[in-house]
Amino acid sequence: MSLQKTSPTRVFVELVPWADRSRENNLASGGETLPGLRHPLSSTQAQTATREVHVSGTSEVSAGPDRAQVVVRVSSTKEAAAEAKKSVCRRLDYITQSLQQQGVQAENITVTKDFRRVENAYHMEAEVCITFTEFGKMQNICNFLVEKLDSSVVISPPQFYHTPGSVENLRRQACLVAVENAWRKAQEVCNLVGQTLGKPLLIKEEETKEWEGQIDDHQSSRLSSSLTVQQKIKSATIHAASKVFITFEQLLESFFNIPTNNYSQIAMSPVNYHESHIK
Repeated sequence: MSLQKTSPTRVFVELVPWADRSRENNLASGGETLPGLRHPLSSTQAQTATREVHVSGTSEVSAGPDRAQVVVRVSSTKEAAAEAKKSVCRRLDYITQSLQQQGVQAENITVTKDFRRVENAYHMEAEVCITFTEFGKMQNICNFLVEKLDSSVVISPPQFYHTPGSVENLRRQACLVAVENAWRKAQEVCNLVGQTLGKPLLIKEEETKEWEGQIDDHQSSRLSSSLTVQQKIKSATIHAASKVFITFEQLLESFFNIPTNNYSQIAMSPVNYHESHIK
């Protein structure tokens, strides 16, 4: 008696979302139970199910000061009031003309004058406050004034600072760079496991931090008068750090688009197996 030949067994693989991650028994064809199979979502639930990628990103940016202020003081004490005024005004005119010839705009020059009587004499003092945006030009002008004027003219060390707009731009840049780093991280993770990164669902800035100068320079900042120009610029440099948390949507791809050399992704993906016997 000859045995009836049967067709080979076929296994169909389908990648679907899951409503319950726990192990449960599922009925197979013929009323038999197969352990380890999970119940798939309905078609409506599958459309609304969202896979997510949660990542964090950090950044640290810095910016040097964009302004510097120098004060030039001119003073004279004479027995006659007219002579004191003439002495100060002559040097004051020379300073302002030199600044304009060097390309310093009038709106960046502020002049104040003080005239008072001291015992049996008259004392006049004038201050020229100059704001610079180019630090190289500032040093050249200061050196020129020291060379051309006498010791009665005092030039203060430059004071470096940031405009409010530059500080706000630095804070914004820190956040944007942190977001970009988080996006790159999520993109690389999805590429590694053979998935496609979708749109961001949540972006949250969790932490911000700002500080001025290097942490190791706090001790040397006490002796700011002895610092060089470059050390002062470094001490006035502002640093900003940001940490963000982002949730991205993970787009579902076909099972067969998973790279063949990445078997760990196949193990992580929920799969529903349908087995049938064709006689």
